[in-house]
Amino acid sequence: MGIGGGIALIVIGAILAFGVSDNIANVDLTVIGYICMGAGVLALILALVLTNQRANTSHREVVERYDGRTPPPAA
Repeated sequence: MGIGGGIALIVIGAILAFGVSDNIANVDLTVIGYICMGAGVLALILALVLTNQRANTSHREVVERYDGRTPPPAA
């Protein structure tokens, strides 16, 4: 689940918490909406942290040169 999934959970949770007024027996849609919004915020934060960690990688390139005067070392 990435950034889009987190945003989708937040939107679905907001619709359930604030937009739906139906009553289902033994089910509180407002609480389910708040739970979905919390899960969406958590997923969004985790996706942003993981994306930031991937962007902070460093690469090192090693170039070996042979100038022709001495033979290269044996491998």
